[in-house]
Amino acid sequence: MSRPKVLVIGGGFAGVECLHRLEHRLKPAEAELVLVTPTDYELYLPLLPHVAAGVLTPQSVAVSLRRRLRRTEVMPGIAIGVDTAARSVTVRNRTGDLRELSYDYLVLAAGSTTRTFDIPGLKEHAFGMKTLAQAAYLRDHVIEQLDLAAVATDPAEREARMRFVVVGGGYAGTETAACLQRLTAAAAARFPRLDPGLLSWHLVDVAPKLLPELGDRLGANAMATLRRRGIEFSLNTSVGAVTADSVTLTDGRVLPTRTLVWTAGVVASPLVGTLDAGTVRGRLTTTPELVVPGAPGVFAVGDAAAVPDLAVGGDAITPPTAQHSQRQGKAVAVNVEAQLRGTAMKPYRHRDLGLVVDLGGTDAVSRPLGISLSGLPAQVVARGYHVMALPTVTARTRVLVNWALNSVTGDDFVRTGFQQGRPATLQDFEHTDVYAAGVTRK
Repeated sequence: MSRPKVLVIGGGFAGVECLHRLEHRLKPAEAELVLVTPTDYELYLPLLPHVAAGVLTPQSVAVSLRRRLRRTEVMPGIAIGVDTAARSVTVRNRTGDLRELSYDYLVLAAGSTTRTFDIPGLKEHAFGMKTLAQAAYLRDHVIEQLDLAAVATDPAEREARMRFVVVGGGYAGTETAACLQRLTAAAAARFPRLDPGLLSWHLVDVAPKLLPELGDRLGANAMATLRRRGIEFSLNTSVGAVTADSVTLTDGRVLPTRTLVWTAGVVASPLVGTLDAGTVRGRLTTTPELVVPGAPGVFAVGDAAAVPDLAVGGDAITPPTAQHSQRQGKAVAVNVEAQLRGTAMKPYRHRDLGLVVDLGGTDAVSRPLGISLSGLPAQVVARGYHVMALPTVTARTRVLVNWALNSVTGDDFVRTGFQQGRPATLQDFEHTDVYAAGVTRK
């Protein structure tokens, strides 16, 4: 008799935590475990700004799946369609071929992609901060702008290359601007022909406040800290148009620049749209037990799922954070096991432990368990949280060693060129185009 197949889509926090726990809770004869993922590592996304700034190496935040998962079959590819009636998933592999995978139980942990809008030039010219390749590419690009500015003979070109614009006043945008501003400030001192006073960083957000999730006081503290470091803010403002050498804001200003970093939120993976299932804010509706109603054997977790937030109550759904994704991955493993063994499933409930924002160096703002912190105490909490959240001792050791080395030796500001010559659009890095050419369901 064949074993039931548990198919997990997505090798992020939720998907890997689910399989890691199932490997420990189920005997090999009880289920076949399969993971579909485009990469062979689990990315610790919250530390991507540190990779872009050169504080951490890419390997530090890329945890090998085969180090964590010993019994799971890892299938490289992207799931582009789900047929819940036939209990099958269409996968496009690395060579572009399509393959149908059957399942008995399906865990959708497909994550999210960068949210974009119909802004002229945005998709062609903006840089993202959602994948490891994007972080590495952005670091090379930023250092290259300083290289080119140092030899530019046109003052207008030099000024544009030394101006950097980040859109998004949430965690990703704030940390990206903060970490890369430190990088450029330190790097500019190595260029005798560059005037560090020409360095210009702009953080743009449509919201009236920075980091509203942290509350007014901590958001104001973060703004004050970054303003002291020379970062300018344009709140209640968005982007109207983007070209290769300028950004036009909705208040009419035109900022000459060669760098726009777009971090204005995320949306659920396009895979969600291939299911005949309900959604909330673009995410799959689930029960508190993480089950997708009307889709037998299908569970959804992480950024792709609208999970009821029982700790908050009402119509609240859990926010798309790493904290919830990790815990939902563990919870869904318990419920998949319950389905296999015919026992009762458990509802997911988790009260948020707090939020941390690393601004680089000794600067940070944090609110662990509702306690507001800023400066060095907040930084200790922020980095302590990240170290404990990393899934392996190896990853924790690498991150700690990298932080220590960077604090002592600084950075050499070297461009690797690994991504040189490849298309740099959001679509190219996040592979969102494969869904448009996906499978039409009857």
